[in-house]
Amino acid sequence: MRRILALLLIALPLAAAKKPTVAQLEVQVKRLTEERDDLKLRLTATEDIQQELVAARKARDLARAEGEAARKEADQVRASLKENQGGGDAILNELQEARKDATEAKAESTRLKTENEELQRKTSATPGEGALVMLGEEIQPARPINLNRVTPHLKSSGLFAVRPKGVLVVNVLISEKGDVLAARLIQGLSGDSPDVRDAGEACVEAAKHLVFDPATSKDGKTHFKVWQGVGFYLD
Repeated sequence: MRRILALLLIALPLAAAKKPTVAQLEVQVKRLTEERDDLKLRLTATEDIQQELVAARKARDLARAEGEAARKEADQVRASLKENQGGGDAILNELQEARKDATEAKAESTRLKTENEELQRKTSATPGEGALVMLGEEIQPARPINLNRVTPHLKSSGLFAVRPKGVLVVNVLISEKGDVLAARLIQGLSGDSPDVRDAGEACVEAAKHLVFDPATSKDGKTHFKVWQGVGFYLD
């Protein structure tokens, strides 16, 4: 008797009484590879932001140093004016230039300070309600609540045709309300027969009818949008 079992790969491992099949092992390897790639992307993004912070701090310090030099130069000009009450237009022009340089340096320092604060805010920002996040230690994955009632409907094959068997994985975009917004096949059965293609399409269509408890923060107070894998085992 044929039966179709659906399960959530990320939240729950595939349960079977027999040894894992090659396809199941390939799914696990693919999932681990995707998690590794996600971690690499997050690490690269963090390193880029840190580099921008370092560059902004250096630029800020340089602007401060230039501003201080301009102020010292202005003080020297003022001292010269006191000593030479009848100073010419050249000295006055130099004073005006020094003041202009000091004003520009102060404005640049303020701009860099604002950029630095914005970069720090982005680095430490916590995703808000409905934000699209990647699954990680700080995120509780979405949990299907109608998994047992959703099964792929395969088209009827010929009388003596062998129905496709194995594990298929569908990646679903789950909203902060638990609805499936999109679905795509990321691991199908081997081969390119009509039955194999039909099995993939049937699993994608079935995944669209899943309903989830949405992914949340560890404290359960904030709901997130996530891409999450769902596995279908055809037997």
